[in-house]
Amino acid sequence: MSTDNARAAAEDSLEDYAFRYVPRTFRRWSAASVGATALGSIAFLADFSIGASIGIDHGTANAALGILLASVIIVIVGVPVAYYAARYNLDLDLIARGSGFGYYGSMITTVVFAGFTCIFFALEGAIMAQGLQVATKMPLWLGYLISTVVVIPIVIYGMRALERLQFWTTPLWLALALLPLLWILISDPEAVRAFTSFTGNSDGSVSFGAVVSSAAVCFALTPQLAEQIDYIRAMPPRTPSNARSWWTSFVFAGPGWVIFSGTKQVIGVFLAVYLLVKVEPTLGHQATEPVKQFVGMYQALIPDWLAIVLALVLIVVAQVKINVTNAYSGSLAWSNVFTRMAKHYPGRTIFVLFNLVIAYALMMLDVFTLISFVLSLYANVVMAWLVTIATDIAVNKWVLRISPRFPEFRRGMLHDWNPVGLVSVGLASVLSLLAFAGLLGTAVKPFSVLIAIGVAFVATPVMALATRGRYYLRRRSDGIDSPLFDDDGNPSGERLRCHVTGYTFERPDMLASAERGPHGEVQYVSSLALTLDDSDRYVLPPEAARPPHWATARGRGT
Repeated sequence: MSTDNARAAAEDSLEDYAFRYVPRTFRRWSAASVGATALGSIAFLADFSIGASIGIDHGTANAALGILLASVIIVIVGVPVAYYAARYNLDLDLIARGSGFGYYGSMITTVVFAGFTCIFFALEGAIMAQGLQVATKMPLWLGYLISTVVVIPIVIYGMRALERLQFWTTPLWLALALLPLLWILISDPEAVRAFTSFTGNSDGSVSFGAVVSSAAVCFALTPQLAEQIDYIRAMPPRTPSNARSWWTSFVFAGPGWVIFSGTKQVIGVFLAVYLLVKVEPTLGHQATEPVKQFVGMYQALIPDWLAIVLALVLIVVAQVKINVTNAYSGSLAWSNVFTRMAKHYPGRTIFVLFNLVIAYALMMLDVFTLISFVLSLYANVVMAWLVTIATDIAVNKWVLRISPRFPEFRRGMLHDWNPVGLVSVGLASVLSLLAFAGLLGTAVKPFSVLIAIGVAFVATPVMALATRGRYYLRRRSDGIDSPLFDDDGNPSGERLRCHVTGYTFERPDMLASAERGPHGEVQYVSSLALTLDDSDRYVLPPEAARPPHWATARGRGT
């Protein structure tokens, strides 16, 4: 490992902490500010399109019940994962390492998440390009390019730039999206009746299969939780003085994001019905395009030219708000994977560009027209992944106490691979994809995503019991005598010097080095330096296997 490379990585990653614990010195925002910033990222318009798509396919009743089913399950899955992110200031990859996957095993799930950011960047970019085409007759390929490059300057500057963007644009987005809708709901009761009685392409009956098929598309949005985590990992320490604000921000910006997402999906169904009943009955599936939805809604209230202008402003604001998050989170995910594999950190900017190139290619392949199929397929793997992590936290850590309570993420403390998460995700993904492809029978096909959820929920504790927790921790002690947590159970703010990089890092980010000082004294090494080390010279030797049923790491952190 080059010491210069480690120092460069430390300096470059101070803004984003792509593969590191987020220290107190960076977390200067209040809990309310972090929560507001995180909620700003859910302004995406794909929700409206998803709701419209399943509404047209299955009718309002089935779509609404499917949205409700997906939302409830996403909240249940999201609570333990988001809590660990906010409490321990870790992103989802770092949480996954100590929650069933191992140091290198979590790369598999991180690639799944990175794929999500590319797919949803492409969907949102396509929506912006559609808006530019309606307003200016711009060809789609040029609109795709503009929607891709416009986010680059903001994303490169990281969390601070994102916080300012989300804060200043959220009120404008809310006004443009909600005020016209509220006026229509109040002034046009016939539109509301048409919405409640809409049957779409179904026979009008409510069926469990249609409800689950609707939910399956919504489940593909679950990785948005990981993007919320990229914000809420910057939450301040929870203390008695800020506990109420901390919990409120956590609930709404963490698992509660799906409340707003589900509401937007139902609005998407309403807007599609409004277009088909009140504006242009021949639109068909084009009514799923947010551009047409908002132009149609505005045209009912204001002149056509102004309707197009306002719709374009809404679409551009929404696209930029979510796609800076998609590009930011995607770049963190790709850089995390690459750095662990190559033991080299080339800078996050490269991965911003890499993420955007993939997203642009997906736009050119017209992924938007296949939105329901792509998301239904993707949901099977997504739910297998996230249910496995949530189950390891909720069941293996807190009920069975086989998995270590503190989500360990540091190299040297973990085994490289943990079969608990890998087997669970693999088995759940394969069985659900076989069902999705119809290979387990046509009767089972609509329920493929429920298979992914059920198998992951059962397989995760079964594998932990079968392996007796042997593959979670390589060591029980990190070799540092000072406590990992403070008196309030927050990660310690004590700073220690890394003898490899020369920089100081906070206690949760540090381990004792296997290389002693010139006088035989204990030296400390940062998790960043260990990530970039390809010699193992600083890694402490493994300890004897620990029996199951441990409770905490150093007694705190609940």
